[in-house]
Amino acid sequence: MNPKQLSGLAALFFSLPLSAGAATVEPWKKPENAIVIDAYELNEIDWSDMLSDTRIAGFISKASDGLPESYSCKGEHSGDTVAHCKTMWRKYAVSRELYETRRLLARSKGLLWGAYHLARPGNPIDQANHFLDYANPQDDEMMVLDIEGIDPDNYMSLEDAQIFAGHIKTRTGRYPVLYTNHSTARTIALNRDKYRILSRLPLWYARYRPGIEGAFPMGNWDSYALWQFSAGVNCSKRRCPYRVKGAENDIDVNVAPMSKADLAKTWAFGSLLPEKPEEPVDTMLTASIPTDGSFQATVKAEAAAGTGAQTAGAVTLASGAAAAFPVTVTAEVRAGLMANGTAGTTLGRRMVEVTPLNYQDF
Repeated sequence: MNPKQLSGLAALFFSLPLSAGAATVEPWKKPENAIVIDAYELNEIDWSDMLSDTRIAGFISKASDGLPESYSCKGEHSGDTVAHCKTMWRKYAVSRELYETRRLLARSKGLLWGAYHLARPGNPIDQANHFLDYANPQDDEMMVLDIEGIDPDNYMSLEDAQIFAGHIKTRTGRYPVLYTNHSTARTIALNRDKYRILSRLPLWYARYRPGIEGAFPMGNWDSYALWQFSAGVNCSKRRCPYRVKGAENDIDVNVAPMSKADLAKTWAFGSLLPEKPEEPVDTMLTASIPTDGSFQATVKAEAAAGTGAQTAGAVTLASGAAAAFPVTVTAEVRAGLMANGTAGTTLGRRMVEVTPLNYQDF
């Protein structure tokens, strides 16, 4: 594909090749890589002190959270009292004012600006409208859909998340960036034929480890747009991956795999990433298990199609009669969103070692 036909992150990936080490092992230690701060309403910030760090290129603020509050404090409020309902409305009004104040200050200081919606269970179109009304995103500002996990009781379902992203595109002409953790990203990637929008959104990746070798490529994601590497869970007074001046240890810190200048060129994002062809199901298993004496063994393996098409095998050995057994293999494959195959093998004196054709370690 011609890079001139792409925009946003997709164009950057195709036109700016990055070394694997620069992008996957402590990239925040490389002074040329841009730093981005993200915060919610309870993070305390000394802006003058924070802005003395010239590596900070952008600021992403929490905007909306789930469905909008009810305008009425009459009747039932999910167990809340009327007094609590009014308190929540005061908090909501203060948080919106804080959001607008931070945006005005950040942009006046030359920072890139973004906003995220914390996705909850409930009507995804109403949540998308709530986010746009709250954040009022400008054309040069990042929009983010925050999916914290796949528990449908606490977070928006992945099916609803696609509806949310599509409605944002309908109203603004741009898709949001997807913020999520490794487990959720992997679920989306492994089912990218089902989540064809989510799996192509630029990925803001949350993982608190020094390196992410083996995580990418993951489905349509060759890399991350931003990597959230530091937060309250791995930053203390004694040790922290990155200290933010003028902020407490609980503030979230992100790194971009590029310079401030390059990040500014692609910051608003808005386009879907290219869709990669599906990988085939593994069709061959071999195994080698030397035998001395009598034994009996069974092998069961499963192969799944999709982004991380792979074969996983489990072997159970037990003593048995002192005789050689012929090798017998039975297999069945079923097509679908994630075609699954199973193979059962009765072992003789020797069988070749289980070796997946395109195993991918997540």
